[in-house]
Amino acid sequence: MGRDSRVALVTCAAFPDLWDDDHPLRDALRARGLVVEAVRWDDPEADWSGYDLVVIRSPWDYTDRPDAFVAWARSVPRLANPADIIAWNTDKRYLGDLAAAGIPIIPTEYVGPGQSWTPPADGEWVVKPTISAGSRDTARYLLPGQAAEAVAHVTRLTGGGRTAMVQPYLSAVDTAGETAVLCTPDETGELTFSHGIRKGAMLAARGDVKVDIDSERITPRTPSPAELDLAARVLTAVPGGDKRLLYARVDLIPGPDGAPMLIELELTEPALFLLHAPGAAERLADAILARI
Repeated sequence: MGRDSRVALVTCAAFPDLWDDDHPLRDALRARGLVVEAVRWDDPEADWSGYDLVVIRSPWDYTDRPDAFVAWARSVPRLANPADIIAWNTDKRYLGDLAAAGIPIIPTEYVGPGQSWTPPADGEWVVKPTISAGSRDTARYLLPGQAAEAVAHVTRLTGGGRTAMVQPYLSAVDTAGETAVLCTPDETGELTFSHGIRKGAMLAARGDVKVDIDSERITPRTPSPAELDLAARVLTAVPGGDKRLLYARVDLIPGPDGAPMLIELELTEPALFLLHAPGAAERLADAILARI
C-alpha cells in the first residue's frame, strides 16, 4: 500500500462531512496514512475508479431513488460492501430468504402494489416500507382502535408503488431493547464480532407520527452467547457467503419465548456506533487497509 492510497467514505447531501459517528473511522484511516474523502453517492463529478476502496457509510437519501442507488453501486469498481449484496439487502424482503434458510425472524406479511391488506382483529402492529432508512414511514398501531389508520398507511405505501411490510410489535423493544451485533473482519479476513450496542425503542407513540431518529437511546451492550450464535448463523446465510463483507450489523430482539430473533441484517449503510465502542474504528480501519 502506498502512502497515497485513497479511500472514499460514501455519504449524502445531508452529511457532506460524514455523519459524526463516522469521524472516528475517517481519523483512524488518516492516521494510517490514507487519503480519505467524503463523497456523495450521487455526485456527478466523482471519479470512483480513482479510489482504492469505496466504503458505503451514510447515503441515507437513497431510499427515494433505490433503483438509481443500486445502479450506482454496480458501477463502482471497488465497493464495500459489494454491489450484489447491496441489491439484495436494500429491500427488506431479504428477510424471507433468511427465514427460508432457518433463521428465526419476526413474522412478516408483505403487501405489494395492487394488493389489499386486511388488518388482524387485535394486537399491536408495525407498518413500514420494505425500502427505508432511519425508521422513515414507519408506525405502530394498536388494533382494533387504529385499524383504519393502519390500513390507510399500507394503502399509502402501496399506492405509491412501494411494498409494505406488517409485523407484530414485540414488547421486548420497550424492556430489553434491541441488541445490535457489529462485525468486522479480523486479521485473517474472517468476519468476527467487534462490539455490541443496546438500542432503545423508537416507536414510543402509537399511530403514524414522525419518528425522531436522534431520540433512540444507544448504550454499549455485551451480546449473550445465544445472540452471538444467532448472529453467526445469520451471516453464514448471506448469499455468496460472508467473507466478502467489510462490515455487518445484526439487529436482534428477544422473541415471545425469550430466544433471540432477527429484526434486520444491515449490510448496506448501517450506523456502526463507533463513538460508543473504543477500538472499533481502529479495527475497521485495519480491515480496510487489509482490503487495499
